[in-house]
Parts: sequence; C-alpha cells; structure tokens
Amino acid sequence: MKNEESFFDARNAMVRDQLMRRGVEDTHVLEAFKAVPRHYFVEEDYISQAYSDHPLPIGFGQTISQPYIVALMTESLDLHGHEKVLEVGTGSGYQTAILAHLAKEVYTIELVKDLSRRAETVFKKLGYRNIFVEIGDGSVGLPKHQPYDRIIITAAVPFLPQDLKEQLKIGGKLVAPIGERWQQTLEVWKREEKRFIKEKILPVVFVPLRGKFGWQD
Repeated sequence: MKNEESFFDARNAMVRDQLMRRGVEDTHVLEAFKAVPRHYFVEEDYISQAYSDHPLPIGFGQTISQPYIVALMTESLDLHGHEKVLEVGTGSGYQTAILAHLAKEVYTIELVKDLSRRAETVFKKLGYRNIFVEIGDGSVGLPKHQPYDRIIITAAVPFLPQDLKEQLKIGGKLVAPIGERWQQTLEVWKREEKRFIKEKILPVVFVPLRGKFGWQD
C-alpha cells in the first residue's frame, strides 16, 4: 500500500494529466480534486488504482466514476459556494466529498444501505460537516429538503423524473446521464421561470439508477 506522500503525488498528477489536459478549467474544482483523498473511497483491492484514469468497482454492482467524468459533472454544476445541492446516488461518496468543498450543503441519497453507511464513515473520518446522508430511492429525489440550487444524478436514468425537476429552484441546474441502459448522454438542465433549457455534453456509460423512476431489475 502506498504511503500518503505517494498518494499526494498521484493526486496532483491526476489533476494535471487527466483533468487539466482535458479542459477542466475551474480553479475551485481543481483545488477540490487536489484536496480530496480519492484512495479513501475505493476498496482495498483497488487502492493502488485509486488515481487511475478509469472507473473502479465498489461492490453491489456499483462503481466509483472515472476522475475526469466526476470533474466534468462537477464543473457543469457551476458552483460558487452558497448552494444547497442534492446528489442522487451516494455510491462511494467521492463525488459527495468533492461537492462538499464547493457548496454550502450537500444532501446525498443512496438506495444501498451498506454503501451509504460506508461512505458516511469516510465522511466522518475526513471531518465533513456539510454532508447530510439519507437512505432511500433517489429517483424520487429528497422532497423534505427541497428546493435545491443544484441536483446531480450519478447513475443512468432513462428520462429525467418530474419529481426531481420540481425540486430544482428556478435558476438552478441539474446534471445527469440520461438515455438507454448501456449508453447515455451527459446532460445539463437549467430551470427558468416557465421552461427548462437542456444542453447535451458528451456520450457516457453509467451504471443504472435503481428505483421508481430508474430501472427495476
């Protein structure tokens, strides 16, 4: 197992080679990626690959996404530090931790109890106080804390659920991979007074979101 100094070097190399060279420019996003120890969020068997340029399994049929995709989704949210964010799909908790460096509050919901508890343990170990963890069906959102300035869905959905659209503030943004089971498009939705504006970013492949408005099998 690598020591913390080598992890620090690997993290900086990840930011330089995987993020900056692919066009991630937001300095606050880049600093968040330098600050969050990704190796805390991967399974022991894969810890040597924690800063590699690809997703990794985290159990329960889920993955921790490729660093660049996490950065792209984060940058697309356009965070300024005052936002209340809803994350649908806690997973490993890595995306959550990145968001916690950039937003005022992060509410994260996960269907798999064991994943949620594991992530919460890491959050406590790292001292995060602006992350609020819930267990449940994220495809219906988290109505009790609405409205949200930003919403991010970290697993594939066949369509954007109306429940989630209604929980987004006017002027807010939502980022999600939307499409078929094995091929989606990363989309950014902005809510205006009377409509939503959609922007397509790039093709992606995410694990499917389970739940009422996700996949059932």
